[in-house]
Amino acid sequence: MAIERGTRPRGDIRGDPTAPTSVLVVDDHPVVLSGFRRVLEDLADDLGLEKVHEATDIVSGYRSFHKLRPGVVVADLSFQDRDLSGLSLIRRMRALQPDVRVLAFSMHDDPVVVSRALECGALGYVLKDAPTATVIEAFTMVRAGRGYLEHRLATSVAMLTMRGHGPPLGTLNARELQILSLLSKGKSYRVIADNLSVSYRTVISACSSMRQKLGVQTLAELVHVAVSRNKLDLGG
Repeated sequence: MAIERGTRPRGDIRGDPTAPTSVLVVDDHPVVLSGFRRVLEDLADDLGLEKVHEATDIVSGYRSFHKLRPGVVVADLSFQDRDLSGLSLIRRMRALQPDVRVLAFSMHDDPVVVSRALECGALGYVLKDAPTATVIEAFTMVRAGRGYLEHRLATSVAMLTMRGHGPPLGTLNARELQILSLLSKGKSYRVIADNLSVSYRTVISACSSMRQKLGVQTLAELVHVAVSRNKLDLGG
């Protein structure tokens, strides 16, 4: 669904951060999509937004991005059982269009996840339970080509990088984080492979790598780590 604003030609913000542009919002929650659309409609004239496009999964999101080449993307990180698959989406979009400005819009407040989203190419990160004014501020900053992190998130990410060797979870890549999160929900290797559209062998290899990185010997110990750190909590 696209919302058109005015009749101006599609904008290009690469040279001018205030030029008219289109926005793509990728999220699988209808209420979130509807709410964010209303916010952007209210800001459209002030920010020079021409069109707001929507996608409800990472496949249609990437296809829409490839076709439309919007200047700004607002992307969730988790889609149904495909936890943190939004990280891969951000990375692929940035590889295709390096100058796209991405705002990660997520429920995950863990500094490892925030840091990984920024590493994948997100310019800003805002939580879904943030006040509307904060969401607007985040979008406005990213729209203008400036980074944005809420103070609490910025502090936790800074503390993460200041720790001696960092927490073990900080050594995991995006795919391993996805698999660990699914393990915490009791998913089997086969179900995880199906959910992530990867081979069974890929999941086994990733779990073996995680056991080594996290210093555990068995699958049971890895599952214990996953469950005890559900939602990728670094505490404990």
